[in-house]
Amino acid sequence: MNAWIRCVCLPALAFLALAGCGPQEPIRIGLMAGLSDKGSDFGESVRNGVILAIEHQNQAGGIHGRPIELIVRDDGQDPDLAIRAARELIALKPEIVIGPVTSAMAKIVIPMMNEAGLTAISPTVASTDFKGLDDAFFRVNRTTAEAAEHHAGVLYQRGARRVGLVYDIANRPYSETWLKAFTQRFEALGGTVSGSVSFDSIGAPTYADLIQKLQRQHPDALLFIASTLDTARLCQQARRIAPNLPLSSTEWAASGELLAEMGGSAVDGLLIAHAYNRDDPNLPYQNFKHAFKARFQREFGSFSLLAYDTANVVFTALKKRQPGESMKQALLRHGPYQGLQQEIRFDDFGDTTRQVFFTEIRNGQPVQVQ
Repeated sequence: MNAWIRCVCLPALAFLALAGCGPQEPIRIGLMAGLSDKGSDFGESVRNGVILAIEHQNQAGGIHGRPIELIVRDDGQDPDLAIRAARELIALKPEIVIGPVTSAMAKIVIPMMNEAGLTAISPTVASTDFKGLDDAFFRVNRTTAEAAEHHAGVLYQRGARRVGLVYDIANRPYSETWLKAFTQRFEALGGTVSGSVSFDSIGAPTYADLIQKLQRQHPDALLFIASTLDTARLCQQARRIAPNLPLSSTEWAASGELLAEMGGSAVDGLLIAHAYNRDDPNLPYQNFKHAFKARFQREFGSFSLLAYDTANVVFTALKKRQPGESMKQALLRHGPYQGLQQEIRFDDFGDTTRQVFFTEIRNGQPVQVQ
């Protein structure tokens, strides 16, 4: 009998031991971003930041020895594509989804993910439409209200009194809440919004017409609520039509260091908000900066850094998550989280805030001014 046990059981145990030594099942994380639309530099910037964070974490042994696998879906900044991408991610059941990256797409897909019980966390969504909701959606960025009020104060401090605004309605939940908050704050300070005009970047806007309409209201500064590409084109027309007007843009245009490439000399003097301290000498930031350049052969932008921080928030929560704990519960319970430069502390609704800086482009180079 003992011999029979040795013949049958020992090989079986050996097989199980060998199976246990094989590759562990990966931890799957979803990513949703616009990667094929006209403003795809935004989505690519987020994707690259997440990829770099995952590669660093996998090099460090993954999560409890399990590698991290990224599942990417392109929403194309199109409602139909976004719905399809969300359905595919829900069906694949990743631990969490990073994204979407714009408020317009979040308006469409977050209700779907909430219904499916899938937690999502966005590095960039900022619309106040998502603030204070008891759902499974987390935001690492500050709100449009905070951003707009801050921007209004900076422009007023720099001497602007009559500001003309151009805003993109393709990302309406972002641009319209930003415009509303800016107008209220700027007028409270004593300034005036001399005029505002909208365009839809999904179509074929005539940028010169937009600038001409604002110019008729005699502004002393122009402000663009638009993507990197659209901001560059607006700057080109503004320099042709009103060459002496100061120009400014929201952090939406801070997806990378491509603004000068896209806009050329027209973007010189542009004041733009961005979500990190460009002059930070500390090692974590400097290491990220050099690693990003080595990996992608380009400079990073605000959204890459936000995405890198967001991915590392997810990794920390995954490491600390207890048995039976959902990702929403883990994210809320195990913070605050240390980003490259700032602490990320979620409130009970998964909202946080962030210190933001301002850069002025001078001779094609970004220079931090505030």
